[in-house]
Amino acid sequence: MNRHAIAATLLYLEGGAVLALGIWLGVLALTHESKEMAPLIGVLIFSLLGGLGLIACARSFSQKKNFGRAPAVLANLIALGVAYYQVEAQFWIGAVPIAVIAIPTLYLALTITPE
Repeated sequence: MNRHAIAATLLYLEGGAVLALGIWLGVLALTHESKEMAPLIGVLIFSLLGGLGLIACARSFSQKKNFGRAPAVLANLIALGVAYYQVEAQFWIGAVPIAVIAIPTLYLALTITPE
């Protein structure tokens, strides 16, 4: 498996996870009584756009194009920041999976040279 395919697979995984979290939050909001609609809609829109954006980045890596590099780097730097704050809160079950996916994805996005 070449480096482009690995980066694309990791980005597809991240995009799917963001979309799944958005769906989970939507279902959770529908099943619980207390909810604030404006923040909920914002989170749902953000998860939809973020997940689809990561999937678009994955497609660019799978097609060996260069346009997905900057958003992939930005998204994974944000993910590392999230993991850092989860480590500080000792929420290891959230921090470790994020870091395990974000670190190699960030490395690949930064080191793959355009063809």
